Amino acid sequence: MTVYAIIGGTGLTHLEGLTIRQSLPVNTPYGAPSGEIQIGELAGREVMFLARHGHPHRLPPHKINYRANIWALKQAGAQAILAVNAVGGIHPDMGTGHFCVPHDLVDYTSGREHTFFADDLEQVTHIDFSHPYSHPLRTRLIAALTAEGCRFSDVGVYGCTQGPRLETAAEIVRLQRDGCDIVGMTAMPEAALARELELEYACLALVVNPAAGNGAAVISMAEIEQALHHGIDTVRAVLSRVLNAP
Repeated sequence: MTVYAIIGGTGLTHLEGLTIRQSLPVNTPYGAPSGEIQIGELAGREVMFLARHGHPHRLPPHKINYRANIWALKQAGAQAILAVNAVGGIHPDMGTGHFCVPHDLVDYTSGREHTFFADDLEQVTHIDFSHPYSHPLRTRLIAALTAEGCRFSDVGVYGCTQGPRLETAAEIVRLQRDGCDIVGMTAMPEAALARELELEYACLALVVNPAAGNGAAVISMAEIEQALHHGIDTVRAVLSRVLNAP
């Protein structure tokens, strides 16, 4: 049976309904992860949970130790990662409250420690990253969203920007021209690191605001928090369905 780990993003620094049996402080060769790995039960199924930004929410996207996070989950026994991401909507279908299970991504980040294959190598190592998200895991998320009756898109391209600032309207025009449907700040290098450690990885993205230039008003944290508040129960329900899928 697959051992799942959930990485919670903005709005999911703790997992309501998770009965915690153990909190693991994990040391890694890459430093400390964002927090302890919580091990417990959700909807009757054992699962690991890690808050990407820490708990409380304190780590900005460009300061997250992605290598330590992914290494720690692998070391704790995870085989598959369900990543939850709050994103901005670029494509007209991606309105606030919409869910997306992206199938591809474009990386616009810089300066992040993005690989385990950097130092003390016996040979240069490359990974195939043609399809960054696990198809079987995406299929399970899509089935769970369908069962919940959510508004969602079963494909999408995630544009990952550096942060912590939000994007300019011109940058969003560029991302749209590049084929991006949603925009966020944490998909990379998380997805690539999971692939390097041979972990299944898929993203459940919740649109919490129109991307810059796509809305009638200035983007506010109050707007984002409200969207998270409305969507987080569905996130938990979808994750529970995936964990208990045959």
